[in-house]
Amino acid sequence: MKAVISEKGQISVADIPAPVVEDGFVLVETEYSAISPGTEIMMNGTHRPKPIVLGYSAAGVIRSRGKGMEHWPEGQRVACYGAPYAKHAEWLLMPQHLMVPVPEHVSPAEASTVGLGAIAVHAVRQAGLQFGETLVLIGAGILGQLIAQIAKAAGCRVIVYDLLAERCGVAENLGIRHIAANPERVGQHLGALTAGMGADAVIICAGGKSGGLVDQALEWVRNQGKVLLVGDVKPDFSRELMFGKEAQVLISRAGGPGRYDPVYEKQGIDYPYGYVRWTEGRNMAEYIRLISEGDIRVKPLISEVFPLECCADAFRRYAEAPAELLGAVLAYPAAAVQDEAQTVRLIKEGQGG
Repeated sequence: MKAVISEKGQISVADIPAPVVEDGFVLVETEYSAISPGTEIMMNGTHRPKPIVLGYSAAGVIRSRGKGMEHWPEGQRVACYGAPYAKHAEWLLMPQHLMVPVPEHVSPAEASTVGLGAIAVHAVRQAGLQFGETLVLIGAGILGQLIAQIAKAAGCRVIVYDLLAERCGVAENLGIRHIAANPERVGQHLGALTAGMGADAVIICAGGKSGGLVDQALEWVRNQGKVLLVGDVKPDFSRELMFGKEAQVLISRAGGPGRYDPVYEKQGIDYPYGYVRWTEGRNMAEYIRLISEGDIRVKPLISEVFPLECCADAFRRYAEAPAELLGAVLAYPAAAVQDEAQTVRLIKEGQGG
C-alpha cells in the first residue's frame, strides 16, 4: 500500500506492507488524512536515518473486522486518531478506542482532522475553563483556530492573538469577536473584558525556541490563573512573574487520558466512565459531535486538499509559506470512489444535476 514517509528530511510516497486484520482490530480503508503541521514538520526536520511513516489523524471506511469487533459494522465511516495506528496510509489497522463513528452528513475530509480536534478539546479541558471565563489564545494556526471555537462553544470569552493578519481574519470570520494582531491590542481587550483583572487562562499554540512567550502569557493571566503550553514553545519563564501571581504553567499532552497507554489503546480496555470522564476516545467523539451539530466549523480551516501523491508539495508549502496554508488534507483513491458513489446516490434521489 502507499504511505507517506520521511527519510533524511525528505517527504515521499512509498510502498509499505498493508496491514492484515487482527482480533480486537478493524481494517479501515482511508479516504482522507489530515496533516499536523507542527508535529510532522518537526518529525521530518529531525532527519532520521531510517524512514518513518508520518501522520496520526484520518477518516475512512471499515472494510473488515477481527474477532471481538463485531459491533463495528463493515461500511461504517470512522474517524481515526493516534500513531502508530492512524497515519498517512491507504489502509489502517485500528483498535476500538482510537476511532469513532462519523455521521453521514459530516464530511470525511473534516472528520479526518479528529486528531487535531481531540488535542484541542483536551487542551480546553486542561485549562480548566468554565462558562463565562476569559481565554487568550496565542497562535491561530489550525490547532489554535479549533481551540478558539471549542472554547467559544463552551461559553468562554476568547481573545485570539496572532501576528499574521490573515489568520486573525479567519478567526474573525469564524465568529471570534476579540482579535489582536499585536500585544497592545490584547491588553486593550483584557481591560475591556476583565476590568484589568487578566485572563483566566492563556493557551500558547505558537511555536518559539527563543523564550518570551510564556512571560508574555504570565503578564496577561490573572492571579492564580493558568498558562497552558500546547505548541512547541521553549518553556523559559520568569519565576518572579509566576510567583507574583501564583500562576500555574502546564503542558497539555495529546488527546487526553489513554494516549500512549497500550492497555487502553491496543488491548481496548476502557477507563471507567465514573473515574475518567473524558478519555481520548470520548474527546474524539465530542469533537465529531461539535462538527455534526454545527457548533464548530472546520471546512474554512482546510486551505487545500492534496492528492496523496502530492504530499511533498503540501509539506513544502507548510515549510515555505505557512501563512498561505492553514490546514491541509491528503485525499486517497477511496475518497474519489466514495464521492462518485455519493453523486450517483443523489442523482437517483433526484437531488443531483
